[in-house]
This record gives sequence, structure tokens and C-alpha cells, in this order.
Amino acid sequence: MGDLFFGSPFRRLLHARHFAPELAAMDWIETPTSHVLKINVPGLGKDDVKVQVEDGNVLSVRGAPPPEKEGKEVLWHVSERGRPEFAREVALPADVRVEQIKASVDNGVLTVVVPKEPAPARPRPRSIAVSSKL
Repeated sequence: MGDLFFGSPFRRLLHARHFAPELAAMDWIETPTSHVLKINVPGLGKDDVKVQVEDGNVLSVRGAPPPEKEGKEVLWHVSERGRPEFAREVALPADVRVEQIKASVDNGVLTVVVPKEPAPARPRPRSIAVSSKL
């Protein structure tokens, strides 16, 4: 009799779940000058993460660890860790400077800084002379 788990639809479910990108955990804070996004990317470096802006104002972050190097004599018995891919998309507010976005990875955290447009300068009050006739 065949293996009930690996020879059935359960295997397809495991396969689909195993390779679907995970939603990366994220913190989003706003300061007076920027939006700061911090995304968990444990074990990944700068070459394993892709950050880009799509459709004008959608920040897209994707990543996956590089494949493990194997010798020809390696025989895998179990592979549950896989290559945990992640993805996250965020619609950015309209008041940001998309061309000045910066990103860095440190200690398993991707930090994306999205600068804000400066607030429009408020005109200073000025006195207007009042005359009796225009």
C-alpha cells in the first residue's frame, strides 16, 4: 500500500503552502519628515531582498534566501525549512518623495525610509495699507 500522506492531495497542499510567499511582519511608523517601515527578514542580506515602487505609489518588497549549495553526494531526507520567500506591498501616501526612498538590512531587519514632501510654506502675515479710494 502506498504512503497515504505523500501519495495524495495532501502532498499538493503541502507543496503549495511550502512555496507560496509569506506575508512579512512589518512595523510602519511616521515621523515629521518620513515614513519608516521595518520588515523582518531573518537570515537575509541585501542581495536577497528586492525593494521597488510599482504603479506610481505601491512599495513592493520581496525576498528569499539563496539556494543552499549541495554536493553531488548529498541525499536529502527531510526539507521542511525550504526557501521561505516573503512578499509585502504597501500603498504609499501621496505626500512622499518616491525618488528618495532608501533601504538597508541590518540584523535581520529591512528598514525602508520614505521621505515626505515638505509641507507647503505658509505665507507670512503682511499688513496691507488701507486708503480711502482705490
